[in-house]
Amino acid sequence: MKPYLYLSLLPEALVASHLAPDDYGSYLATGSKKRSRGQAIFFKLTDAYAETMLRKLGIDPSLDRTVGQPARKSAYLSIYRVLESTPVDAMESLHLVTEDGRVLTLKPTDYNPDTTKRFHLYQEFCPVMPRVVSSLEPQAFAKWVTDTTQPISVPAMVYAELKLERLADDPEAVAVDNLPYPNLEHLRDCLRELKARPSKSTKTVIRFLQQDVLFRTLRGGFYVAATGGGFRYFPIPSRDELETIYYPWWRSALSSFGG
Repeated sequence: MKPYLYLSLLPEALVASHLAPDDYGSYLATGSKKRSRGQAIFFKLTDAYAETMLRKLGIDPSLDRTVGQPARKSAYLSIYRVLESTPVDAMESLHLVTEDGRVLTLKPTDYNPDTTKRFHLYQEFCPVMPRVVSSLEPQAFAKWVTDTTQPISVPAMVYAELKLERLADDPEAVAVDNLPYPNLEHLRDCLRELKARPSKSTKTVIRFLQQDVLFRTLRGGFYVAATGGGFRYFPIPSRDELETIYYPWWRSALSSFGG
């Protein structure tokens, strides 16, 4: 059987598996007698990178590392600093899995910088998980968060932009009750601080991801940043595509009660 190599984000881990992405996603979400259940987000790494890594780690493609034991569906290879050691160009596809095992596959594409002057809301997923507001557009944010000359930086980061609706232009905007985030007034306060202090580019809203991801709040897609300018963009399909081509996944995503 063909071995696949995955970089899981919830939690961060490098995993080898005989299951193809859709089957692996369903397995992660719906669980088994031995494991927990829930949403999942993971990258499928390229076959060439998988072959190189398995050979480097001395892993038998059968995933049978114990004599006399049956081959396993999957095996953890690493759980520490996996993202920063994985080349950005080895990330072939990103998979978003709902609680009931529906899988949406995102492919990387070229990124056109957002030149609109507005505020952004980012959810970071790996290696840290705060939610922040920023005046920086996604690619500029990638450079900032991986800039080693800053007092605080990370060698690599996976994050997504979330919807702010009218708050993106004006922290005092009304009629934004459709935004499903906890404590909207605190979110407004964070945006007000950025507006009052143009020299400050980011502000933490929540220190860590507290609940499941609300996929329906995604705006634009997911981004991967790496020190030295590495950057990769995985766009989310349009609303029309979600409601037609990917409707089973979208219907499942709409039923999630994250935060």
